[in-house]
Amino acid sequence: MQTMSREGNRLVHRWDGETLVVEPWGNNSFRVRSAMMGDPEDTDYALLPPAQTEVFLDIGTGKSEIRNGRLRAVMEREGGAREEGGPVCLSFYDRKGRLLLQEEGKGGALNRRSRWFKPVIGGDYELTVTFASQAEEKLYGMGQYQQDFLNIKNCSLELAQRNSQASVPFVLSSLGYGFLWHNPAVGRVSFCANTTQWQAQSTRQMDYWITAGDTPDEIECAYAAATGTVPQMPEYGLGFWQCKLRYWNQEQLLQVAREYRRREIPLDVIVCDFFHWPRMGDFRFDEAFFPDPEGMVRALKEMGVELMVSVWPEVAWTSENYEEMKQKGYLVKAEKGIDLAKLFNENSTFTDVTNPQARDYLWEKCRKNYYEKGIRLFWLDEAEPGLSVYDYDNYRCRMGTQAQIGNLYPQLFARAFYEGLHQAGEEQIVSLVRCAWAGSQRYGALVWSGDIHSDWGTLRRQLCAGLNMGIAGIPWWTTDIGGFTGGNPEKEEFRQLLVRWFEWGTFCPVMRLHGDRLPAEEVVGTDGTRYQHSGGPNEVWSFGEDICRILTSYIRLREAMRPYIRQLMQEAHEWGRPVMRPMFYEFPEQECCWELKDQYMFGSDMLAAPILYEGAVQRRVYLPAGHTWIYLHDGTAYEGGQTVLVQAPLEVIPVFLKDGCCRELIGLI
Repeated sequence: MQTMSREGNRLVHRWDGETLVVEPWGNNSFRVRSAMMGDPEDTDYALLPPAQTEVFLDIGTGKSEIRNGRLRAVMEREGGAREEGGPVCLSFYDRKGRLLLQEEGKGGALNRRSRWFKPVIGGDYELTVTFASQAEEKLYGMGQYQQDFLNIKNCSLELAQRNSQASVPFVLSSLGYGFLWHNPAVGRVSFCANTTQWQAQSTRQMDYWITAGDTPDEIECAYAAATGTVPQMPEYGLGFWQCKLRYWNQEQLLQVAREYRRREIPLDVIVCDFFHWPRMGDFRFDEAFFPDPEGMVRALKEMGVELMVSVWPEVAWTSENYEEMKQKGYLVKAEKGIDLAKLFNENSTFTDVTNPQARDYLWEKCRKNYYEKGIRLFWLDEAEPGLSVYDYDNYRCRMGTQAQIGNLYPQLFARAFYEGLHQAGEEQIVSLVRCAWAGSQRYGALVWSGDIHSDWGTLRRQLCAGLNMGIAGIPWWTTDIGGFTGGNPEKEEFRQLLVRWFEWGTFCPVMRLHGDRLPAEEVVGTDGTRYQHSGGPNEVWSFGEDICRILTSYIRLREAMRPYIRQLMQEAHEWGRPVMRPMFYEFPEQECCWELKDQYMFGSDMLAAPILYEGAVQRRVYLPAGHTWIYLHDGTAYEGGQTVLVQAPLEVIPVFLKDGCCRELIGLI
């Protein structure tokens, strides 16, 4: 019985209600979909329409194959060619015939299923897809998880969005392939020693994309071609950004900008954080505290500073927009009980950004109340969205429940502002977003790592998170320098942490100081009404003049690095290359580079090795072979292929310049 066939340039298998399709999707790449009781759907959650490629197809009775450039897929009937019908197993090989990835198969008498569609009665399917595991394989990417692992082999990861967790399901293998789980359902992936298993709680189909490449860079660029690249980073994205929780009135914000100017400290962006609005979901300034937004923006621009404003998708029941949005169906609904998704100051729910009309409505409010006042930068907070209880299956959007499509929410939130700004004539678009999914990068998403704590363990976790986010296709990434919660500027131990974090932040894609510092500042209106509190001072001079001199020197270093950073941003825009790169990305032929998680390449020519432990004033750094490395601090030259011990007093971060690149920076710190 012939169950495999060629349909156009696709290899198709039909058996017992399942339709399995393997088709070319860009150079050296396949898209693989499977559906029960129907044909696979043409969803475009992250994948862009593919470029045409030449394909070789060989159809057999029990075994068929399809080849697209360097990648070959083999579809083989599990019982052998002589059986009539039956399930098939997929295997993928590179151009040298090396096995890259293979479905687990039946397992002999175990009678397993590689693709198991378990019906959800009255709904879709709970899906489990299982691949065999190769012991020597190393895996990277998958987005931002709060853990101290760069190599995620043997990790089990929740496929769900949370504050400080961004699930971006692309993984790069040391064996020479990249794999995108093109399914926004909440679920889990386990990269175990015996199997790799992808699970979706509720979905209609299996959908993944796989590519092969000889180097990590080839794989990364192919993934970017399939899902899109970031826009051009505007010039103000290259410098220093000032932020705190929160500048709660217009004059306070302007005074900070004026003080930066008085001290002649470069400042590109200042941020107006949350609760500058009357009610959550009003999407406008509270005139009692910001009486002249146009004048505020104009004064900042005269100082060369851009204003970024915070926008949450959250809508309180008391908002002036709540009833209209509810009537028009623009809000996320609860499956059971009352429509309450968030308890923060007051009852609220979220804008349904999976609804195109709701996205248009949200942008129109922000266009009128912010953009027309001169604001071009938006901070898209709560983008997961930040549910009070992560009961994903209890919230329904237009596209489905959070369990079915919830991971897509932050991408569509960024899309609302990208498309609105683009239609308004903007080209260089960047939005600070507290989460992401595959494809978020093409909507100008600059992702930061959420409301993290101010301690050394958290700092170390951010380095792994940032490197894996870059591999997952999100090249614009940053953190709250110093951490968000728990930092007291009066404490010497926090000042040390802040300095080390600030030094590292100089070599992140965007350099942004933020935090809810102690002690809190109470905010009371003229009528005695109490408002959301503000954090303590968080400007570079808030930690003492000695610390201020160190921080200022790094802001000036960042200014001197502008030409180099501009080049890195151009590479991200054109090719999708990460700005922060694990050592193996640039030196894949050096085996030890696949193991290094506490140093990285900032672009191709700067090696950064931040101080990540309290009290440390020296550290060991591996310098890759084949190059000469210049210590940025004092100009000392080292030959590669060795591990060196370098001195790093509080004011120094170990940074090395490859083959004398950027010599003009030597001695600036």
